[in-house]
Amino acid sequence: MDENNIISRARALAAEALKDQTRYDGSPFIGHPDAVARIVADEIGLPEECVAAVYLHEASRMTGLEIKAAEWGETACVLVDGLNKISTIKPKDTRLEAENYKKLIIQYSRDPRVTVLKLADRLEVMRSLKMFPKANREQKILETLMLYIPLAHQLGLYNMKREMEDIYLNYAEPEQYRLITNKLRAGEKDREKLMAEFIEPLKIKLSEAGIRYKLKIRTKAAYSIWQKMQKQKVPFEGVYDVFAIRFIIDCDGEDHKLEKDLCWQVYSFVTEEYEPDTKRLRDWVTNPKPNGYESLHITVKNREGAYVEVQIRTQRMDDVAENGFASHWSYKGVKRQETLDKWLTSVRYALEHPDENTEDLPLPPTKDIFVFTPTGELRILSAGATVLDFAFSIHSNIGAHCVGARVNGKAVSIREKLETGDVVEIQTSKNQHPAQDWINWVVTSKARAKVKQALAAQEQSRAVDGKELLDRRLKNWKLEFSDEMNTELRKKLNFPSLTGFFAAIGAGTLDVNVVKDFILGEAERHAVSVEAAEAVQASAKASRHYESKDDILVLNAKNVKGIDYRMSKCCNPVFGDDVFGFVTREAGIKIHRITCPNAARLLELYPYRIQKVKWAESPSSGSFQVGLKLVADEESASASILETVGHFKASVRSFVVNENRRNGTWEVNLKLSVPSNLELDKVLSQIRNLKHVLKVSRL
Repeated sequence: MDENNIISRARALAAEALKDQTRYDGSPFIGHPDAVARIVADEIGLPEECVAAVYLHEASRMTGLEIKAAEWGETACVLVDGLNKISTIKPKDTRLEAENYKKLIIQYSRDPRVTVLKLADRLEVMRSLKMFPKANREQKILETLMLYIPLAHQLGLYNMKREMEDIYLNYAEPEQYRLITNKLRAGEKDREKLMAEFIEPLKIKLSEAGIRYKLKIRTKAAYSIWQKMQKQKVPFEGVYDVFAIRFIIDCDGEDHKLEKDLCWQVYSFVTEEYEPDTKRLRDWVTNPKPNGYESLHITVKNREGAYVEVQIRTQRMDDVAENGFASHWSYKGVKRQETLDKWLTSVRYALEHPDENTEDLPLPPTKDIFVFTPTGELRILSAGATVLDFAFSIHSNIGAHCVGARVNGKAVSIREKLETGDVVEIQTSKNQHPAQDWINWVVTSKARAKVKQALAAQEQSRAVDGKELLDRRLKNWKLEFSDEMNTELRKKLNFPSLTGFFAAIGAGTLDVNVVKDFILGEAERHAVSVEAAEAVQASAKASRHYESKDDILVLNAKNVKGIDYRMSKCCNPVFGDDVFGFVTREAGIKIHRITCPNAARLLELYPYRIQKVKWAESPSSGSFQVGLKLVADEESASASILETVGHFKASVRSFVVNENRRNGTWEVNLKLSVPSNLELDKVLSQIRNLKHVLKVSRL
């Protein structure tokens, strides 16, 4: 080997770096990268920088030696960096976290061939499994089953996959492995004989029809046979497709109709000669799979009763199935993701074009980062995640009390952004609590929700303290702070919520004496308000509607829009209702029904603003707005309601119907214009007697 060759130089470097290292069986450790290099070069066929990377990886991993691009080239350095990162993965629970660890391996593979090199490394480990201690051996075979066999399957490295599967079965289920392999060996001659007998009559028919073809015959791997035995709960003899015959038909050009016709012609020859199991027919020629896979599959039984699986396709179909979008791993039920598919495509391209630069190939997905706890537990976070995100991913309390962390042994702040492979040890303090700024320092939805939840809990706690403080002070000051005052003060101070107002007092950001000053100011304004009320009453006394002897304001429907008084919209009084007047500061006197929802509060808190009111002896030509709410069990009741209203001196101003799907009823909101409550009572009485009306109430 040329000493100046990159492989020779890399091997010499590794031999020197690893000269004191041995394997579990006492042999020199250099034997491991030697064996991996042979797999990479001879069995997979990767270029020399990939082979060199195998040696450079082991040298740098074991000794910390820095591999520089100036000496070894950018490609080799990228490969070594990826392999070194993957070697640090110590799966805590491979079985539960297999999908996440596979994603992490892909994440580390900036050059897609990194994963292929890692698979070669794992194949050599499996071939040498006998030398490992039992505990290590069990961990290796579990990792291989959960991580590396699926990756080999996805990459189309089927020989590697089959070998690792059979080694796994040999160690995990040795009795089953021996049973299956012994049966395969014992039946080998029988299968050869069966194959020859099966093909012979078909050769004649195909030749006479002028169909050119070639055959692929494959025997199922021991592991695959074992899986089918487990899944179908059958013995070895119950697995129909232990071996299969694939007809690959030559067809010039890309005449798809001709291709289909040829496939069905071969199918007809096979089923004429052998008894088909029509339940097992799979026609992906007429209706290709969504991924583009095309083939005819049929299971037939020969004259001796043996079952054989037959696959029929053209050369084009076979090329697409083996190498294109519908490659073997795409139709065997492997879970697929768009970003993973792009990466797999780049791997295939790299394998098919070993001499081309891979800088422009699609990179693995970068939407997530993979971070570890000090105990090796893997956490997946969104790209850009900080120490705070990581802390909240572990536990809400840890996140709430996080003051910083040690990332890869270095002290950092809670705002530090993390990267894939970081080992993060969170530091906490019982005196630490979430702050509003934290919302801007996290990127994961979980952390953001937890921060908001913690901030809300803090505000609630401070609100309780603030309310208790204000209540004590009000008692000492001997002052009243009504709900109306509270609302006005909060509006003035720009506190939209009651909780925020009390929390500000509890936190000390709002001086409680501000409330005192406001109450005293209100007292002065109330005095002015009394004077204003007296002025309004004096003005009314001078009018023709006021009877001075009884101190009562007399209402006439003609002047409901006058400057002296207005009908309150909260209860919509109608001529004839029991009412009272309330002197407002700016809107004159407002008329309320005695049954108004606000009546009790107004009468209790502001007795000095109450004005006695009575209606004129007879209604005038004026009208009053009134709202009604009705509940019916049939939508058709709407027509009856409108018809009933039309019989009286009432007019409809609005009519809205909504269906209540929960209880199967219809809710009607009705606005009427009526001259008096007497006419309104007539309308209500008749509507209540309607067949499908369940309930009527005045708003």
